[in-house]
Amino acid sequence: MEVLSLIDELEDVVEKGVPIPVLGKCMVDKEEILELIQEIRLKLPDDLKQAKWVKEERKRILLEAQNEANNVIKEAESKIASLIDEHELTKKAYEQASEIISNAQKNAREIRLGTKEYADEILSNLERVIQEALEVLHKNRQELKK
Repeated sequence: MEVLSLIDELEDVVEKGVPIPVLGKCMVDKEEILELIQEIRLKLPDDLKQAKWVKEERKRILLEAQNEANNVIKEAESKIASLIDEHELTKKAYEQASEIISNAQKNAREIRLGTKEYADEILSNLERVIQEALEVLHKNRQELKK
């Protein structure tokens, strides 16, 4: 993510600042800091768009999984209806249909869980990045106020 590299640059600028020994502080190039903050502000919307895309993609995948499960169920029901006249075949068809439905539901559940975990991971990372950026910004603002 570009925001992370900008935050790294911001950190480098602060670390390379001229130390003021008595105060335990350092002097930094105000313009350079402000430019980096501006770049971070410009890049954050892209990261937020990516998070929105992940959320929409998760929703699409869940819907696709549900549709696939429904199609499998319909196929199973259709198969059962065509085999209903023969007793032994009917028994096997019910067993297969149950297995297919069970597998479809299991697959749909796994897809849902996987996409939820993926989306949560992406959103968690984005939240952490934004939090770190806010902390750096807050710290820098505090330093500028002093």
